Amino acid sequence: MQALQISVDVVMERVPLASRWQSETWRPFAVVPSLATEDAVGACVALDAEGHRWRFPGHVIELHPVEAEGYFLNLTSPAPCVFVMWRAVEGSAPPAATPVLVTVSYNEAGRLMDGGERVDSVAMPGGIADWVRPFVAEHYKPEPRRKVKRNDPFAEGAFVRSPRGAGPERS
Repeated sequence: MQALQISVDVVMERVPLASRWQSETWRPFAVVPSLATEDAVGACVALDAEGHRWRFPGHVIELHPVEAEGYFLNLTSPAPCVFVMWRAVEGSAPPAATPVLVTVSYNEAGRLMDGGERVDSVAMPGGIADWVRPFVAEHYKPEPRRKVKRNDPFAEGAFVRSPRGAGPERS
C-alpha cells in the first residue's frame, strides 16, 4: 500500500541568547500546510526583517499503516504535536538550522531520538490532525489483551513439601 502524503512547510525560529558561549539557538516554531510553488521548493525564506523566523518549504508528512500506533498515541495525547528532526549547520550564514524530516508518529520520533538525532515538537495544526484521524481509524488495531496466568498459592500441588529428612544429609 502506498503511503498517504501531505506537503508542509517548517518554520524555524532563531532565538538570541545572553550567553558568553552561544549567541543564539534555533528551534522549530511551526509546521504549516505548504504554500510552495514548484519553483520555490527547497528555497528557505526569511519571514521577518530581523531573520528570526525562516520558512523551509518542500517537506512531506507520510502516513504508513505500520506506524498507526504511533499516530494513535499522538492524537490521543493531551497536546498532539508534529515532530521535526533538524540539524544545525555550523559556520554558515543564517539560517544555521535545517529541518530534515517531519513526522506525526510518537514511535518514529522516539526511534530518531534514540539514534542521537535532534527532534523537537510543535503544536499540531487542526488541518493535519483532521487529515490523520481517518487514517488512524482505518489502520490502528489495538493488540488484544492477554490474560496473565499468575501463580495461585491455593492451586493443587502449589506447595509441595518434601518429607523430613529427605534432604541432603548433614554430618
